[in-house]
Amino acid sequence: MSLIENTLGKVRRAAAAAAKSESLAPPRALGVPGVGVPVEARPDSPTMPDYDYRRVAVDIFALRAAGHLSDASEDQRFAEHFRRIKRSVVAKAIGAGAAADARLVAVTSPLPGDGKTFTSINLAFSLSRERDLSVLLVDADLHKSQITRDLRLEDQPGLVDALLDESRDAESFVLRTDIPGLDILPAGRSVEDAPELAASARMAQIVTRLVARNPRRLVLLDCAPVLAASEVQGLMQLPGQVLLVVRAGQTPQQAVVDAIAQLDPKRLQGLILNDARHGAATYYGYSGYYGALDDAARAG
Repeated sequence: MSLIENTLGKVRRAAAAAAKSESLAPPRALGVPGVGVPVEARPDSPTMPDYDYRRVAVDIFALRAAGHLSDASEDQRFAEHFRRIKRSVVAKAIGAGAAADARLVAVTSPLPGDGKTFTSINLAFSLSRERDLSVLLVDADLHKSQITRDLRLEDQPGLVDALLDESRDAESFVLRTDIPGLDILPAGRSVEDAPELAASARMAQIVTRLVARNPRRLVLLDCAPVLAASEVQGLMQLPGQVLLVVRAGQTPQQAVVDAIAQLDPKRLQGLILNDARHGAATYYGYSGYYGALDDAARAG
């Protein structure tokens, strides 16, 4: 049994034990004590003003050039990979008895270069195709702001602006795209202490409101790598679902083990094996990484 398989087994056992001990407890609310708004809030609530959303076009060619989308000839194959990944995400987010924070999904990785932003973008595209859901993709990696840069949204206010100004509702910075069902919250302005802001109580308040605004919305956070940014540990306490992206044959086994050890087993849904080719999954000695999926979720 590999180190990773053994560690994932411990994660699952810990999560199962925690779930059993909390089975009689009331559903936990998203956020931290004293912040946020009720889950029942709706867009027509006085606390949820309507906005004249700014609209942007998603440059598909720019995303392909940046390596965030597959070649056009591979679109169908990749669509199927991410369709399989999203099924468990959606089921947990809106299934019977789902907690509010299950609609807040974080994508991270052990180290830079593992493919988390590639995964975030493709998963967001796949989720946007759901008939009864919409997805808000949030650039929460305030070290790199890769999504913001590659979509050429550097001049747009966003998450950092809302973090710095508590009088502003982050919803007012959300951009509607020309892809039905997909909205984007860019990183916003560049400031020196932006990464630390991501672990603040204000961040908990912001994501709570983003989720509460629409009961059919999934909020997808593209976060910094767990082992490369210390503030990520605080941020990882907010989402109900955490997806850990590992690059086959490149991410060191010990880095995966260390990353898993830093994540709450109740929130970690599993691993997404990225760039797996011709048996590369055997590098980790495990073939079924992602949560409830039977086979490895493989995105090249």
